[in-house]
Amino acid sequence: MAETSPSLVPARWWQLRRSDSAVLRALGRSLTVQAAVVVLLLLCGCALFTPWLALQNPFDPAGLELLDAFTAPGQAGLSGIGYPLGADEQGRDVYSAILYGLRMSLFVGGASVALSLAIGVPLGLIAGYTGGWFDTLVMRIADVQLTFPVLLVALLVFGIARGILPESYRDDMALYVIILAIGLSEWVQYARTVRGAVMVEKHKDYVLAAQVIGRSRSGILVRHILPNLLAPVLVIATISFALAIVAESTLSYLGVGLPPTQPSLGTLIRVGQGFLFSGEWWILLFPGLVLLALALSVNLVGDWLRDALNPKLQ
Repeated sequence: MAETSPSLVPARWWQLRRSDSAVLRALGRSLTVQAAVVVLLLLCGCALFTPWLALQNPFDPAGLELLDAFTAPGQAGLSGIGYPLGADEQGRDVYSAILYGLRMSLFVGGASVALSLAIGVPLGLIAGYTGGWFDTLVMRIADVQLTFPVLLVALLVFGIARGILPESYRDDMALYVIILAIGLSEWVQYARTVRGAVMVEKHKDYVLAAQVIGRSRSGILVRHILPNLLAPVLVIATISFALAIVAESTLSYLGVGLPPTQPSLGTLIRVGQGFLFSGEWWILLFPGLVLLALALSVNLVGDWLRDALNPKLQ
């Protein structure tokens, strides 16, 4: 039996030893990226183990001490309970509230990226491979959406969804509505990137060989072309993750995001903003610093992946 020509065999992402080495080398050369990875892992670990790390459940009214309202950071309230990052107007521990808010922000960001991937990648694959009217339709929809700011699209989707839902279900469905709003506003980047890459890949030898031996169209897209597109998709997903977190925080800050019963970092910042000029600065400062650290670390990791997985920079 004749051996298969190496040029006809697509490279699998788990076989790219050189890319793996390049990623590790790029990580080893940058102390900034190393610090960003450590901060990101630390924040994700805190969100994962929130029930064990939090000093209280800040959203359980029975566990709050109203007498401890506005306790300064590092001091103990009238009840004798210490608050390392202070307490807010309801006597909630700011440190515990940040942990729960961080958990919610990370969940919304991850779910929004997953939804954008589920929409944009298949559309980009099919549009780039088949072309024709479907390609034209998808790209024109993408062009129209790109004329509007992402935040405006998210606000529009959020408003429509909230208008359709009965008032009694709005708070319960707010989490899913915000994920839907952000996910539908971010799919365009994936679709355009994947479409452009597919238009290049589909003319290569390994795709032509798969067509000759009778591979189905879906098999070619999923088993041959898609593995070669994972690097750019991963980079976009990482950067979009940070953008989704910031978008959710912005919507929650504007009062159209998550309700107070399911607060994120944006909700905590919106609440703290009302007390900034009355002297209770810690209610706003600490959630803002955590959001800044989270968004900055994700962006730095995304930039590192983009440079490390770019063969032109090797």
